[in-house]
Amino acid sequence: MNHRKKTEDRVRVHPVTYEAYAEMPDDGQRYEIIDGVLEAMSPGPSVSHQSVSREMEFVFMQSCRSDYLIFHAPLDVILSQTDVVQPDILLIHRSRSSIVTERGIEGAPDLVVEIVSPGSRTRDKIKKMKTYAKYGVPEYWIVDSGSRTLERYELRNLGSYELNDLFEESDTVASDKLPCVSFVLAEIFKDIQRL
Repeated sequence: MNHRKKTEDRVRVHPVTYEAYAEMPDDGQRYEIIDGVLEAMSPGPSVSHQSVSREMEFVFMQSCRSDYLIFHAPLDVILSQTDVVQPDILLIHRSRSSIVTERGIEGAPDLVVEIVSPGSRTRDKIKKMKTYAKYGVPEYWIVDSGSRTLERYELRNLGSYELNDLFEESDTVASDKLPCVSFVLAEIFKDIQRL
């Protein structure tokens, strides 16, 4: 029996739980669970996606490392037994380091960053946004290397996000929730301009 068939058999039961997901054989694919449904992620990220991710992580490591733990995909963020995601980048304040365990992040990070790809736009802007809000991620950023923008969303009392800022290339990205963050957005796109 091939790996894909084993994976399909294992996840026929709904809702899919973290335990079923963790027991899946490695078939070379990456998956997330959103509302108990196993979803295959897009093929491997593009060069521009990886370049933007690397530059953002570098900026965070320079300015936020003393206050925040900084992680990048692939890493499971276990929000519940039926919601397991793999954000591109995430920050957790060191005072909350207890949510970092051997199997992944078990709780809501302080910041989640998703870098949209053509195949992930709907998932990032609708499904994952709803999931992050549901579990109380205070701040959510969506970076679009095509339009060279960064959308900064803040969680509101009603359990949904409000677009707080839309940064363009020459803008300085800043956040009142993350005072360590301050960089010109164009910095994270510098390598993709050469591609």
